Amino acid sequence: MTTGKGKRPRDPNQLAKWIVDRSTSETPEPESKPTGATLAPPDLSAYMAAIGRKGGQIGGKRRLKTMTRDQRRKVAAKAARTRWHKPK
Repeated sequence: MTTGKGKRPRDPNQLAKWIVDRSTSETPEPESKPTGATLAPPDLSAYMAAIGRKGGQIGGKRRLKTMTRDQRRKVAAKAARTRWHKPK
C-alpha cells in the first residue's frame, strides 16, 4: 500500500481501499524501514544468498575483464565442446 503522493496500487481492491482512505483522511502512518546492518538475519549465509539473488549474475563483459587470457580460453573451449556435443 502506498502513502502520500506515491504511486497508486494497481490491484482494483487495493485501489478502492486507497481511494476511500484518502477521501476520509485515514491514511496509515508510514512504516520506518531498518537501515544498514540491522537488515542482516542471524544466519549470515542466508543473508548473503539473498543478496546474491538480488544482484543476479555478473554480466559477460565485466566477467571477461576480470579473467586472464588462459581462463577465457578454457571457458571458450568448454563452451565449444558443450555446443558441439549436444544430442540432436
